Amino acid sequence: MEQEILGIKESALSELGSAQTREELQAIRVKYLGKKGELTRILRGMGGLSPELRPKVGHLANQVRAFIEEELERRLLVILEQEKQQRLEAEAIDVTLPGRTMRRGHKHPLTIVLEEIKDIFTAMGFDIAEGPEVEWDYYNFEALNIPKGHPARDMQDSFYITEEILLRTHTSPVQIRTMERMVPNLPVRIIAPGKVYRRDDDATHSPMFHQVEGLLVDRHCTLGDLKGVLLTFARQMFGEDREIRLRPSFFPFTEPSAEVDISCFSCKGEGCRVCSGTGWLEILGAGMVHPKVLENVGYNPEEVFGFAFGMGVERIALLKYGINDLRLFFENDIRFLRQF
Repeated sequence: MEQEILGIKESALSELGSAQTREELQAIRVKYLGKKGELTRILRGMGGLSPELRPKVGHLANQVRAFIEEELERRLLVILEQEKQQRLEAEAIDVTLPGRTMRRGHKHPLTIVLEEIKDIFTAMGFDIAEGPEVEWDYYNFEALNIPKGHPARDMQDSFYITEEILLRTHTSPVQIRTMERMVPNLPVRIIAPGKVYRRDDDATHSPMFHQVEGLLVDRHCTLGDLKGVLLTFARQMFGEDREIRLRPSFFPFTEPSAEVDISCFSCKGEGCRVCSGTGWLEILGAGMVHPKVLENVGYNPEEVFGFAFGMGVERIALLKYGINDLRLFFENDIRFLRQF
């Protein structure tokens, strides 16, 4: 039996020397050390040996097992190194090739415009206020003088979650929340930037878009103050030679209300394709805060007055950069974004 064990050792050593892959090594391990392997078979048959031979044969068998395991590990390291060298040769890198320059990222055009809007209004003393995008119907409509059943709700196709909770259709709820928090303190002077949601989707509308709404409430506040603030904004955003005009309009939360236009920067007000021959471009809506809205938050409309305005950031960016399709902002086409 001792000669048989030594024969197994020599046979295993010979096969290990010629093994070239990990699969071949595994086959050798199973052949000699597996549950049905040759060395395992001998160890299981030791019960038939005499008590005098059993320790000697067992000791030799264990030595051979340890030797085969060490040789398996040693040969595995050699094979792994060979595989590594083969991969390196197959994936050789030509260090003389020029490197690939990593393009630097930059801000999205909507981010650029939004930050510019914030800078303009904060320089005029406005604070930045934020609120939830998932909003109560009360803050989104009722507190803004748009009760249930009001036809103005049809203009703001809404994503309702429950009968009383929806994705906000404008950032005006932030104005209500801010006034509730500050009443009776004055002045209230904020802009409310953020994402809003409506069921619109075409070249000039998106189901999700960005708005900036502004609010100023104080004891002495006039339509003239509103016009001065908006004229300052228009000239800083679109050029010092811009003029604005206010056209009568209707919003439930302002009275009087106006649509605000700027003189066309393409034709200087003469009339062209960009402004459809009118000489003016619409940029936002505005007006004096409705007395009912002031009452809803706790201010006395006989003593306190205010103005509000709201603009779509995408609309401002379309005009500023001369873009004709709002959907380009959200398609992530690097060819488009790289221009800004």
